Amino acid sequence: MTVLVALGANLLIAAAKAVGGLLAGSPALLSEAAHSVADSLNEVFLLAALRRSRRPADSRHPFGYGKERFFWSLLAAVGIFVMGGCFSFFQGIEALRSGAEESLGGYRAGLVVLGVAFLAEGASLWRALHQAHRQGGTDGMRDPALRTVVAEDGTAVLGVVLAMAGMALHMVTGQVVWEAAASLAIGVLLMYVAHRLGREARDQLIGRAADEEQRGRIRALLEAQPEIDSVEALLTMELGLDSTLVAARIDLVPGLDSEEVEDVAVRIKRSVAHTFPDADQIFLDVTDARTARAAARGARAAESPAATGERGGA
Repeated sequence: MTVLVALGANLLIAAAKAVGGLLAGSPALLSEAAHSVADSLNEVFLLAALRRSRRPADSRHPFGYGKERFFWSLLAAVGIFVMGGCFSFFQGIEALRSGAEESLGGYRAGLVVLGVAFLAEGASLWRALHQAHRQGGTDGMRDPALRTVVAEDGTAVLGVVLAMAGMALHMVTGQVVWEAAASLAIGVLLMYVAHRLGREARDQLIGRAADEEQRGRIRALLEAQPEIDSVEALLTMELGLDSTLVAARIDLVPGLDSEEVEDVAVRIKRSVAHTFPDADQIFLDVTDARTARAAARGARAAESPAATGERGGA
């Protein structure tokens, strides 16, 4: 619903800004129109992400389609840069190069359009922030779709303020440089937001570990099990918004037979899954720590110059 609200607001605002920008000949207002068009396309990307990421796991994708959200969010970040940022830079440079036609009546209409856009974007931002608060504040911002909407709406509100300031200063001073500066500032703002969103989506897409606190709690839970002598390694990876892979290499206490080992592994997996509902893919690798360490030392010794006969050996 938050994405749909943002999409509807952006479509209406984009049309109003485009008409106002053409009537006034305002580069700042046209830059804001391009910004709203880019945001509208990004909402379409986010709707695709929400729909496709909910598909159940199958034989081709046994871990599910949760990372679809990260992929489409990355495309949304690229869309902000390409459509919004580049056009804003173009409008600013073009205004500096050739000047802009002044029409006082058109500029007044443009300021009215920006005022309405400020209210609409502010309402959409409030809706997104309210949903983020309902979903746990900072934890709610883990959702790439919600994070993108908040970033877009926040950027839109700030962009409208920059455009209004540029147009007002142009009207007062008669110098188009103020609007050109506003367009360039909007372009820089869009590039910065696109960079931040793209970096976050990239980290999630290539496989980011669970946060440090959750990893520590999982390790503490494993080490608290009486059958586990030591946790040799713990690997985690976010597979989706509510899906995390947990893989642990554990050394069990001596004296357990094969059936006991199997029962212990099942019980530990259930305990981890019950305590951490997002951990829906859990793998335990039972190993003998002393044997593994001895094998590792032997491998390192075999690679030394003395063992291989290379120059420099003792």
